[in-house]
Amino acid sequence: MAIEFPLLSERLALRPFRDDDVTAIHRVYGDPEVMRYVAYGKPTSPEETASMVADYIRHQEEYGYSTWVVLDRATGAVIGDAGLVAQEVGAEVGYTLATAYWGKGLATEATRLCVELAFGQLALPQLIACVDPLNPNSARVLRKLGFEHAGQQEAYGRPHDEYRLTAQSWAAATA
Repeated sequence: MAIEFPLLSERLALRPFRDDDVTAIHRVYGDPEVMRYVAYGKPTSPEETASMVADYIRHQEEYGYSTWVVLDRATGAVIGDAGLVAQEVGAEVGYTLATAYWGKGLATEATRLCVELAFGQLALPQLIACVDPLNPNSARVLRKLGFEHAGQQEAYGRPHDEYRLTAQSWAAATA
């Protein structure tokens, strides 16, 4: 079953990445402040950004879902990413927003779209999320949506807190 894009919330639209999104998303991925808690903790080069976008496009083609572009519905501007990456049991949810969009509830709004799709149309059994322990704001986004802390893991060469949410607990919380 194909996902109908864009995914819409009150203020955001999510759609699959395209090759022509590289320049716009690099303004986010190339920002050291944005990237200090993401992946390896450093900004990406333009080539790394292009490679990431190509990976997102391939993932979308293979699984029918991926990490998607987040657009500000009011302006149409690319403000970050949010989406799902296939895992052995379910998917990993993640999000990255430009600093101008922090503290406005937009990460929660984008992540909610991903969670609703994952447990609705995609019928995934569970979601995980990895958060840099020095990023309490990101952990707060996940807790608002019902994710529970599930320990620590090594990711991208550094420690991360792991959060989990099951389809069953989501259904109970939203019933």
